[in-house]
Formats: sequence, structure tokens, C-alpha cells
Amino acid sequence: MKAKYDVLVVGDYSIDLIFAGLPGLPELGKEVIGSGFAMLPGESYNSAIAMHRLGIKVGWAADFGNDELSIAALKQVRAEGLDDKLIVRHKRSYRRITVAASFPEDRAFITYYDPEPKIPAGLKALFCVSARFLFIPGFYSGPLMAIGSLLVKARRIGLIMDGNSHDELTLDAPAVRNALKRVDIFLPNALEARRLTGAHDLEKAARILAGYCPLIVVKDGSNGAYACSEGNVLYAPALPVTPVDTTGAGDCFNAGFIKAYLDRKPLEQCLRWGNVVGGLSTLELGGTGRCTTPKDVEAWLA
Repeated sequence: MKAKYDVLVVGDYSIDLIFAGLPGLPELGKEVIGSGFAMLPGESYNSAIAMHRLGIKVGWAADFGNDELSIAALKQVRAEGLDDKLIVRHKRSYRRITVAASFPEDRAFITYYDPEPKIPAGLKALFCVSARFLFIPGFYSGPLMAIGSLLVKARRIGLIMDGNSHDELTLDAPAVRNALKRVDIFLPNALEARRLTGAHDLEKAARILAGYCPLIVVKDGSNGAYACSEGNVLYAPALPVTPVDTTGAGDCFNAGFIKAYLDRKPLEQCLRWGNVVGGLSTLELGGTGRCTTPKDVEAWLA
């Protein structure tokens, strides 16, 4: 019998070294000393754990190695009680590390990744699990997209994709347009939406993207969030908080939005759930430094 999940999250871990309370960015030949530090798993882990804490039944299909970074991340996964049946361990190093210089308004990163497996854990998982949704925590338009989306459709699984990307993607590229057409919900942030469409106005950007995908959600940090569906644009204001670190806030927004969407709440309420979970995550270092539960969200909304 195939394992059943609310959401199947695909994508890799990282270990995030987060330095906060910095007087400025590092310069060659100079030492910069911060007043805050955290070491936590990140990347796909952020969304998977945030969903898990909100009561979503999550399956995380991720690749790990036999190195010290993989071992540290796996230890945290098990401490959280997240289902690890879909995790693939490789008999080699699979180190993924990010150093973040965190400021209240933004972050700067230095990253290193070992080579990826030829067949990712996420593709393997599609053959052996059942889920209401597949969540891709970054923009993907590569060669596995067509195969994966066909498997998803055949299994009647919805497809949700975040907009995070290291590339300068725009709608001018056919692969980008084709990827969006395969997605049911697309969740870019404001920078990504503007870059993709060339439109500065976020309502206009959301409407352009909605020409390719049925539901667009644009995250604009402290300015709130927009959703566009069936030609209608909705807006919800951000949570009024003073951020400590915004690392992973977008990932946590995704978790809150998806939780409310799974519970069939109205679209505006889904935006508010996303804003609350994303906003609360900024009160501690790291995307999962603060644990947010449904009771926390309901208390803020009340």
C-alpha cells in the first residue's frame, strides 16, 4: 500500500549558519563581529517542518549523505518527529551549507553544494506515495519537470511551486512559461514576480502570471501578500512585527498558506495564515527557530 500524505515536499536540505547583529557586511581584510548566531537546517527543511508543526501530514523526499552536515540535519529531522521514510541516504558526502549575514531588512549569503544525485529522492518518491499536493520549494523548469508533472497528473496530485531561483528567469523563456502551465499554485515573492514579468506593480505582475497558472500568490514581506485567481486580486496585510531575522520567512508563509488552503478556508484567510506564520518566523533566528502552531495563528487572527 502506498504511503498517503497531505503534502509531499521534494528538495534538499542545507545547514544554515546565521550571523545576526552585524554592524555591516564583511570586507576583505576586516573582521565583523555579530551579537547573534544560530545553526539550523534550512532550504526545503524550512517548509517541511513548518507544515509539520501546523499539523499537515508531510512526506519529505530529500537526499542526504554520510557527512557531518547530513548527519546533523537528519538528527534535527528526527527530533522534530518528521516522517523520514522518503529520505535517501547516499554513501558519499552530500554537503550543503549556507552562511547568512542577517539584517532585519534582508540577508546576504555564501553557499556551497556538493554535486546532486542523478536521480533525486523526490522523483523516486512519486512512484511510491500518494498525496493531495506535491510541493516544489523553488522554481524548477528542468528536464525532469515534464516527467514529474505527468506522474503528478496521473496520480491526481496537485502541484505547488515556490518562486525561489538562483537564475534570472523571465517569461521570455519558453521553459519558464511551460513550467508555470504545469503548476496549480505558484508562490513567488515580490522580487521574483517583478523579474519574471517585468511589471513593477504587483497586482499587474500577479495578473500576468495568472495567465499561465490558476492561482498566483505574491509574497511582499512587510508589505503583505497578494493572490490572483480567476481574474480577481486579493490582498492581506502583513503581521505588524519587528523582525529579528527574515531567513526562511517565505518558506514559512508557504506553510501557513498551504495549511489554510488544505482546510478549504477562503482565499483571503489563506493569505492571512501565510502572513501570520511567515511573520512570526522572523522573531527568531532561522526559518524554524520559532515553532508556530495552529493555536498561535488562530490567536493572532482573533
